[in-house]
Amino acid sequence: MTDNNAAPDGGLTADEQAVLDEIDEQNIDFLRLQFTDILGVVKNVSVPAHQAEKAFTEGIYFDGSSIEGFVRIQESDMRLVPDPETFAVLPWRDDGDSGAARLICDIVDTDGEPFVGGPRQVLKSVLEKADEMGYTVSIGPEPEFFLFKTDDQGNATTIPHDNGGYFDLAPKDLASDVRKEIIFTLEEMGFEIEASHHEVAEGQHEINFKYADALTTADNIATFRAVVRAVAAQHDLHATFMPKPIAEINGSGMHSHISLFDEDGNAFADDADEFNLSETAYQFMGGVLNHAQAFTAVTNPTVNSYKRLVPGYEAPIYVAWSDTNRSALVRVPDAAGVSARFEVRSPDPSCNPYLGYAALIAAGLHGIETDADPGDPVQEDIYEFDDAKRKEYGIDTLPPNLGSAVDELDADEVVSEALGPHVSEKFVEAKSQEFSEYLTQVSQWEEDRYLETF
Repeated sequence: MTDNNAAPDGGLTADEQAVLDEIDEQNIDFLRLQFTDILGVVKNVSVPAHQAEKAFTEGIYFDGSSIEGFVRIQESDMRLVPDPETFAVLPWRDDGDSGAARLICDIVDTDGEPFVGGPRQVLKSVLEKADEMGYTVSIGPEPEFFLFKTDDQGNATTIPHDNGGYFDLAPKDLASDVRKEIIFTLEEMGFEIEASHHEVAEGQHEINFKYADALTTADNIATFRAVVRAVAAQHDLHATFMPKPIAEINGSGMHSHISLFDEDGNAFADDADEFNLSETAYQFMGGVLNHAQAFTAVTNPTVNSYKRLVPGYEAPIYVAWSDTNRSALVRVPDAAGVSARFEVRSPDPSCNPYLGYAALIAAGLHGIETDADPGDPVQEDIYEFDDAKRKEYGIDTLPPNLGSAVDELDADEVVSEALGPHVSEKFVEAKSQEFSEYLTQVSQWEEDRYLETF
């Protein structure tokens, strides 16, 4: 693979030149230079396609002080440098009749150094550590989302588009055509879709795309969310990745299948083991379990995330692992050889995928470094355990709310160091403020419960 950062004499690399050629061939008029802020919100700067060469060789300047969690006003000048491997033509046309394409960008400061507060750079740094340990990280996500009707003014409601249930077919699953269009759009952008289906709740859906290296997967999740929203809007629907948009029904998760590969293949595979997992896999799993309470603030980053992480709705709130039930945080599917892996079930699709996976991977790598032991699998349904039995089994729970999760993150050196001092400080600051604001609000439930009672 061509080194994108090592063009001769400051010129274009072969990958960058290939992008310029495709821009001409595809009659692309505009480029969307995409990145995310610390909270995971996708941002983009639209530039004429003739600026592509400048973007590759010099970068495109923008005001970093206007982006959540980036820099102070006196440090505002930053540059976007596109990654040519992320070039994709946008199948929909929302710039008039102009062809548009997307490039995901890294962020550099005025000295040309990678910006330590850029979420993509945070993940890259963790992956560099994995590489130094001899591993590449593979992740396969299962993002869920809801499709809701919009009102006459085009505003989102919480009225589901259909009344389908798990794996239902039309006519109950009225969104099957919308899902198909989303899939076709994703495939035009280079995704390899493995499966899609209606989820448990009315209006809830899941589309699974093929596993990839962790950076590509994080890029794909950011793109996936944008595509789902764009296609839904074309059908006068609102797509949301909010973890728990409706009370008392299942919420949306983003179960993530993870494995490590080394020069010999899948480093998680051992066919002689009862669960087809290697010692490395168990160590990584041990690290995930040991740091789960801390990385939850990053993988489940909103107040609403903790409305999903409650018993009774198939949510994994217990820090344990199993091969037979889904009440545990980590599940080992029946897979062997190149497919050997385990599934971390707690992340939700509102998270910043770069930071969420950086935190998760850092926890696992620390487990390998410290020879962490995940303990024995729990074969019983942990939801049925009382406090005494969970204590007997040594099973902790995930934080009950965002405030507790932020406290756990702040106290965990491994996860905080993986995020870096800049992102860790800004993230904790933003989420502490969010939780404080939430605590001052009075909900409709409280009014209904107390207003006429007291």
